Amino acid sequence: MFQRIVRLYRNAYQGLSPSVWLLAGVMLINRCGTMVLPFLTLYLTQHLGYSVTDAGIVMAVYGVGAFVGTFLGGRLTDRFGFYYVQLISLLFGGVFLLLLQFVTGFYALCGSVFVFTLLGDSFRPANQAAIAFYSKADTRTRAFSLNRLAINLGWAVGGGLGGWLASINYSLLFWADGLTCIAAGLVLWRSLPVPQVQATYNPDPLISGGTQILPEQTAPSPYRDTLFIAFVGCSALYLTVFMQLFSIVPLYFKQVLGMNEDRIGLLMALNGILIVAIEMALVYRLEQQKLAKTGLIAAGVLLTAVSYVVLASTTVPFTALLFILIITISEMLTIPFIQSFTVDRSNPATRGQYLALYAMGGALAQTAAPAFGSQMVAHFGYTVHWLTVMGLSLISAGGFWWLNRKITTSTRTDINSLSRA
Repeated sequence: MFQRIVRLYRNAYQGLSPSVWLLAGVMLINRCGTMVLPFLTLYLTQHLGYSVTDAGIVMAVYGVGAFVGTFLGGRLTDRFGFYYVQLISLLFGGVFLLLLQFVTGFYALCGSVFVFTLLGDSFRPANQAAIAFYSKADTRTRAFSLNRLAINLGWAVGGGLGGWLASINYSLLFWADGLTCIAAGLVLWRSLPVPQVQATYNPDPLISGGTQILPEQTAPSPYRDTLFIAFVGCSALYLTVFMQLFSIVPLYFKQVLGMNEDRIGLLMALNGILIVAIEMALVYRLEQQKLAKTGLIAAGVLLTAVSYVVLASTTVPFTALLFILIITISEMLTIPFIQSFTVDRSNPATRGQYLALYAMGGALAQTAAPAFGSQMVAHFGYTVHWLTVMGLSLISAGGFWWLNRKITTSTRTDINSLSRA
């Protein structure tokens, strides 16, 4: 039994290219220094003396910058390639972070935060396009999982270290965050060669993981791909529900379940620990079974609905642990396969735009989730809110199930057409 588990984990990490590991290392360096965002509201209110309302406006500007940055990053990736977009984003974003600590005026802060976020979030579609380029069809989902592992490890280090630095001086957050961004950019520049050719075209449709990669002539843009737009809508709805975990759920643990900050922090850390420990092996095992990605995503979103039913049905302390366990499993079934499906759906000429459109949906969800959750709790209470997000999860899961049926039917039709030809 033990040998089988060891073999499973060894196989899960095998087959990934050195460049994928390097990109994960760059992400780890970058995320270990991610300290400004988690403490930005506290910095604005406690250090600069702004009101909660003004801090909320700045955070809204942050969300707008993320939305625009992902769109711009996708367009630039398709135009100039993922290498240069990543490099410029890391280096210039790091320099801008160092300068941000010296900006104190409200309107200047709004403008500076917008530019910083625009630079920082243009990195996302470029980084995901790079992972897709350096991975094969049968290792792509695991490559994205490895990147998520680096993100979770980095968040754990950055969050803990950031709290300690903030207790000394908030300026240290900007120095640490900015310098790690620059360090990640330098590692990328020194270690990752510039790809001579970032994409090749195949005139025939490719069937991969239950999805179809269409040639450029028939899928020139994600904005004309109606199935993918529906997919992004379902993903944004799911992410709005999932991100309650980082906004409203900790408040519920504190106010209703009576947990202190230490226990809440441990539970949130458990989410990252489980992802690091399990996700790669789980994704590898599921990939071996050749299951359709949209079907796995639908199952994961259904588990998200179950997790919120748990919160709505009982208030015993064990509720929090059970919720974290279920929603973490659902996350591992959902997010890696959403990213992999997005790549499979695209073609090389528009891959950055596909990834950007998905990331834009995520940025919209990131902005809407805390506002939606706080208004629901303020007007209707926690129980109604949990039941509402459960309903939204069911709608999202139903959408993914419908997409799975449509894509499966389309794939069979294409295969039959190719066989007759």
